[in-house]
Amino acid sequence: MIDRRWSTVALLALPILAACGSLPGGSAPISDEVDDALLSNVDARPGEWLTHGRDYAETRYSPLRQINDGNVADLGIAFVYETGTDRGLEATPLVHNGILYTTLPWSVVQALDARTGALIWEWDPQVDRAWGQLACCDVVNRGVALYRGRVYVGTLDGRLAALDAKTGQLLWEVVTTDQSQPYTITGAPRVIRGKVVIGNGGAEYGVRGYVSAYDAETGELVWRWYTVPGNPAGVDVRPRLGTAAESALGPRVPFDLKECQIHGERTHELGTTGRRVRRAAIRRLDEAEAIGRA
Repeated sequence: MIDRRWSTVALLALPILAACGSLPGGSAPISDEVDDALLSNVDARPGEWLTHGRDYAETRYSPLRQINDGNVADLGIAFVYETGTDRGLEATPLVHNGILYTTLPWSVVQALDARTGALIWEWDPQVDRAWGQLACCDVVNRGVALYRGRVYVGTLDGRLAALDAKTGQLLWEVVTTDQSQPYTITGAPRVIRGKVVIGNGGAEYGVRGYVSAYDAETGELVWRWYTVPGNPAGVDVRPRLGTAAESALGPRVPFDLKECQIHGERTHELGTTGRRVRRAAIRRLDEAEAIGRA
């Protein structure tokens, strides 16, 4: 019997679905590698889901037609996989070569057999549970990216990791954020022309957001683009921003991660303490803005 306290991943299938062309045993040939050509032409593998949103336009639209208004009532459960958690599951699973790649809370990555739901491998980045205080909306993760035999994932504590798609072995990881500031990563990476693109969260705490691109092979930083105007090197860009400068580049509010330990509390789960931390941070920003206007 399924314990309903645990979140589950369920795959729905038609009883007539004996083989899918993109899975082992199907009639269509399968590429062994997700590369630039395939990511630019995902319709060549209509039965696979190779990137977040399915294609670069992120249309989230499948061209498959085997399930339609005439047989949708016959859908049944092919398998149910117990994730062992009751926390939020927000990943869009990717599917390639019969393997389903998904993420769990705390940035854990799993690879499952897409036909049976059997676990093939799991990688746990061992995120310090104190980071749960900084995640506005639970310790979720929205998925991975696939590219040339690797799986890429951003972790809640600001890392970007590359894993071997067959074994889950860690190949490289880099810290993409200033871990002394309240940054988090819950979004899925994208891979474009050999570069892994990743952003970050934390604007509700006053951090300055940016998008980074890393070499998919080595993990070396290629470029970084800030979403808020200004130059971290200290170049004054206010003249070019005109009247927008005051709001875009207002007073910088220092943030000490130790201040998240309200009344000496450290939480291993997002809950009352985490919400208190968020309200406290917002209050400090409001106070700073009031001082700046005085």
